Amino acid sequence: MVHADLSASVATGIVAVKTGILVLGGLITYFSLKAYRSTGARALRSLAIGFGIITLGSLLGGTFDFILGVDITTGILIDAALTFVGFAVITYSLYAE
Repeated sequence: MVHADLSASVATGIVAVKTGILVLGGLITYFSLKAYRSTGARALRSLAIGFGIITLGSLLGGTFDFILGVDITTGILIDAALTFVGFAVITYSLYAE
């Protein structure tokens, strides 16, 4: 039964970390969007979109795995793919004028 307890602990840890990512990612997205609205700087809009995509990836990867029962590797792939796209948008935002 140690294995079952360990799996429950790991699952609880994943939910806790994913919740933290959702909260912090949401705050970063919100503040970036708020800064964009104040300044009108397109780079800040792209920054907000990038962080929003990363946060969405974390949410969807965890949701698909835990709620919809999709294989964990598929959940990780969804999370990683959206993180990649989000970082690409953030990189663009750093070079946009």
